[in-house]
Amino acid sequence: MKKITKGLLAGTAACALAFAALSLSCTRVQVQGSAATAFADTSKPAVTIPADSLKVIEALQSSFRSISSGVLPSVVEIDVTEKKEAPANPFSFDGWPFDFFFGNPNGEGERDPESRGRKREYEQKGLGSGVIVRRTGDTVYVLTNNHVAGKATNITVKLNDGQEFEGKLVGADARQDIALVSFDAKNAENVVVATLGDSDKVQTGDICLAMGAPLGYRQSVTQGIVSATGRSGDQIGNMNDFIQTDAAINQGNSGGPLVNIYGEVIGINTWIASGSGGSVGLGFALPINSVKKAIDDFISKGKITYGWLGISLVDVTDEYKKELGVKGQKGAFASQVFINSPAAKGGMQAGDYIIQINGKNVNSQSELIREVAYLPADKNAEFVVLRGGSKITLTVKIEERTEAVSNDNAKLWPGFIASPLTKKLRESLKLDDKVKGVAVTNVLEKSPAAALRIQNGDVITAVNDKKVTNLKEFYEALDLSRNKEIWFDVYNDGHTISTGRYKLN
Repeated sequence: MKKITKGLLAGTAACALAFAALSLSCTRVQVQGSAATAFADTSKPAVTIPADSLKVIEALQSSFRSISSGVLPSVVEIDVTEKKEAPANPFSFDGWPFDFFFGNPNGEGERDPESRGRKREYEQKGLGSGVIVRRTGDTVYVLTNNHVAGKATNITVKLNDGQEFEGKLVGADARQDIALVSFDAKNAENVVVATLGDSDKVQTGDICLAMGAPLGYRQSVTQGIVSATGRSGDQIGNMNDFIQTDAAINQGNSGGPLVNIYGEVIGINTWIASGSGGSVGLGFALPINSVKKAIDDFISKGKITYGWLGISLVDVTDEYKKELGVKGQKGAFASQVFINSPAAKGGMQAGDYIIQINGKNVNSQSELIREVAYLPADKNAEFVVLRGGSKITLTVKIEERTEAVSNDNAKLWPGFIASPLTKKLRESLKLDDKVKGVAVTNVLEKSPAAALRIQNGDVITAVNDKKVTNLKEFYEALDLSRNKEIWFDVYNDGHTISTGRYKLN
């Protein structure tokens, strides 16, 4: 056995030497018809770049390095734990029928029947990013997204130097998807606070860098350009517009900063448009100007306060605008008005088309929502509206928005959206051309319309016995300044009836 082993070792050593000799000889031998073996050469530059061009590239690279080293110390990773509830599994062996047939393995007998089917609580972990925006004494404040930290029960803030702190939720807001987290540090003066820029100056084509912890990779930096500005957040239920960028943004980047070439934060990375869940060059950041006020509100009040006008807005088509008498006009359409709201007290009515607020043109519904939201309560605002083809200037005293008031359908007048009787709608409702008026859509529960028994698909043919044949005539007839009570003539399935009278308080 020992001899066999020695023989094997000797043979192995001989093969190794032979292989080494062959390998060494390969560096010297050139095989006929093929190129000689070449090795990496570090004695000369890989490519020759003109000196002037190289200086430009090196300057750009130096800029990116400076921006990264200056801003990254203010960028943090946020680890969160959120408690959630899940329904009990009806097929689980925990409880009936397991206990009934086999007994409780703990020897406690059959379990309390009331516990069966009870929801179970579990913890879900997640992570995101944030940026340090303020320092007051030993307290440091981190701006992030509501969907990162808004519902967290435990928050850990990790700095770029490896320090970890227990975070506390200062405030969160779902409408803007923004949140503020704080932590206490003994040497807070050494914590780097980011510089906030002016997002109103951002233009398409600007160079930008996105920073954060994508997929848990802390202190990551990606670079790109601003692809567009003013992108609507309606599809994700956000009241803000967004900065679009092709700088790679992935899961975990949420809450991190979007930075310009001056090292200033111009946005908070919030969402991506992707079919796969990964970056496809469509990232969106909240403009920093839209959330600067939120920082102060969170610290002073623990919440964001919004201005309330008291109207319901809807996007309208060109065909709708034509019948309303505002074709080609940019603005926002007030389809309904809350009774006794600031708007109603200031003389605004359902059917008004708002084209200006405080001297600024209104280009869209979402723009008006933002402008009103940022107005302080108890301050007057001036609106210019189109009504019946005429411009009217109204002064409205803004109030603070509360969910209880803004969600009270009982006060929303008239409680439905009027629609023009288009050819397609007439076919759907099986109406002939003799029927004139406006169609009823989107009737709200507990609203005045619901109290009057008005239903979707009804056709309003008259208001207070005055015939209406289009939207313009319909909204003119709803003039609340001239009517203290209103009733409708309603056509449905070949019958016309008059509703009861709704008294406006």
